[in-house]
Amino acid sequence: MSEASSEDLVPPLEAEEAPDRDGEEAAKKKKKKKKSKGLANMFSVFTKGRKKKSQPSSAETEGDSEPQPRPGGRLPTVEELKADLEHGRLEAAGPLLALERELQAAVAAGGMSNEELLRRQSKVEALYVLLRDQVLGLLRRPLEAAPERLRQALAVLAEQEREDRAAAAAAAAAGPAPSALAATRPRRWLQLWRRGVAQAAEERLGQRPAAAAEGRTEAERAFLHMGRTMKEDLEAVVERLKPLFPAEFAVVAAYAQSYHEHFAAHLADLAQFELSERDTYVLLLWVQNLYPNDIINSPKLAGELQGVRLGSLLSPKQIRLLEATFLSNEVDSVKELMARALELESQRWSQDVAPQRLDGHCHSELAIDIIQIISQGQAKAESITLDLGTQIKHMLLVELAAFLKSYQRSFDEFLERCKQLRNYRANVIANINNCLSFRMFVDQKWQIPQDLPSHLLSPLNELKSHGVDTLLQNLFGVLKPLFKRFTQTRWAAPAQTLEEIISVVDERLPEFSELQDCFREELMEVVHLHLVKEYIIRLSKRRLVLNTAEKQQQLAGHIRANAELIQHFCTQNGSPATWLHRALPTLAEIIRLQDPSAIKIEVATYATWYPDFSKGHLSAILAVKGNLSSSEVRSIRSILDINTGAHEPSKSLFSLIKVG
Repeated sequence: MSEASSEDLVPPLEAEEAPDRDGEEAAKKKKKKKKSKGLANMFSVFTKGRKKKSQPSSAETEGDSEPQPRPGGRLPTVEELKADLEHGRLEAAGPLLALERELQAAVAAGGMSNEELLRRQSKVEALYVLLRDQVLGLLRRPLEAAPERLRQALAVLAEQEREDRAAAAAAAAAGPAPSALAATRPRRWLQLWRRGVAQAAEERLGQRPAAAAEGRTEAERAFLHMGRTMKEDLEAVVERLKPLFPAEFAVVAAYAQSYHEHFAAHLADLAQFELSERDTYVLLLWVQNLYPNDIINSPKLAGELQGVRLGSLLSPKQIRLLEATFLSNEVDSVKELMARALELESQRWSQDVAPQRLDGHCHSELAIDIIQIISQGQAKAESITLDLGTQIKHMLLVELAAFLKSYQRSFDEFLERCKQLRNYRANVIANINNCLSFRMFVDQKWQIPQDLPSHLLSPLNELKSHGVDTLLQNLFGVLKPLFKRFTQTRWAAPAQTLEEIISVVDERLPEFSELQDCFREELMEVVHLHLVKEYIIRLSKRRLVLNTAEKQQQLAGHIRANAELIQHFCTQNGSPATWLHRALPTLAEIIRLQDPSAIKIEVATYATWYPDFSKGHLSAILAVKGNLSSSEVRSIRSILDINTGAHEPSKSLFSLIKVG
């Protein structure tokens, strides 16, 4: 149990003062005789009490001794019943009910003055006050009472309820009639018991929580205390009280409703104030998740509370307002945390802090930090309700897209301003590697519409592209004069020139080994594209004109051999650019062929693979074939006026090549 024991389930009920009693009847000395058969039958619904205790109390007495038999089977006097009740003998309930009925019979018979009737009624009612206090005194802490003693009290309460109903039915049948007696029924003891249960709930849930657990707010401690207390108390009611209480008392429902109402009232009051971000989240967590799932539908209570319509702890309007506040708070928090993470990462770049190495790759914690921030925001919302998790997902996607744009801008500034730093290239590689974590997070962790990832990840693609271009900038600068040799030597030794180019690239590839494998492949595709593009540029310079078929076939053979070397080297080093495989061999075939019609077919096919292959590019290649007439060149060029359609979504090749 929590701070207080579940033994305190019901608080003390204020005892009412009994009316003044006449002192006319002196206490009579009790004699021990056998009970009369009639009186024994009257007491048969009760269990006999225990032996007399020295100092009995209203809540704890077990019944001091058996009620004493009366001479001649007569009913006990008022004073005798008073003594019995003061000693906790609930068996006195039967004779008291008989006295009440005797009084009603006297009214019906007539012959007794109103003054005398009222005097007797006041004494009977005073006894009922004593009986009520005894019964409700036992029921206010039912777990402290012995089971048989509790059954006695419940039997008295049930009998009084039956009498209330009978009196109401008789009054309804007879209609209003003048009476010398004051109306005393319905006594509504069952309502008093339920009121006591409500007081118990208020006392139990209102107790001060245990010493503060570190890191928990005051509201959070209060929720935990109330939730734990309610669950444990209701489990005690189910296990220990339900078997003893009459079914019509609905003891589990009575306690559950009282605890629920107090819990709900406390939360409703709290919701009126401006809560901290933490308290807003915790309040929603209890209302929408912990209370309905961990308490109401807990294994021991779910079946018992299935028919008790407790409802929500807060109104739908209050919940909507709190959810809106939570979403706003959480999105703002996520935005702030991501901005702070990027700022710290940017400072490390500018301060030339070397990135970590993880499994042989340059590693940055930025992606992990951002993913954790986003995931925690998502998880918090889903811990309240799945619907709230769906709502925040779209909001977090917007914030992630904005962050990635900001990340790209910061990275571009770093690329531009920090080129002279020692760890410049390592930090570039680390940031390219970050793109993999972000890409996996979006593609695999979040099930989002397929058109969103491309839009969301476009800043990452730009970041990666700029980073790769930066890494290759120096290498491509070294290769430029080597490619110029093709035209400078009029393609006299193309094999040797290309081998030297390949050798330079091969020597520089270890510089990129700290990229993740997928990005090293993408970088290799960029290298592959660069080699093919630069080769075509040299072919398109119009400085080489071959007038014979033999020379054209010889050049075509060189181009095919060079194409095979480029393809083999790049593929061997991880380039996935199979789309480049036809680029050079087909140009070689166009140069080799002599029949204009055959050339047209080859050009038409080439244009389906490379839709950006224009008439200008074709003219530059055909310029190598000095034996073609102008009309033949125009005829071949015209084939590009026919839209044959591309075989697949194409990447840029010839659009990167400028021709005069």
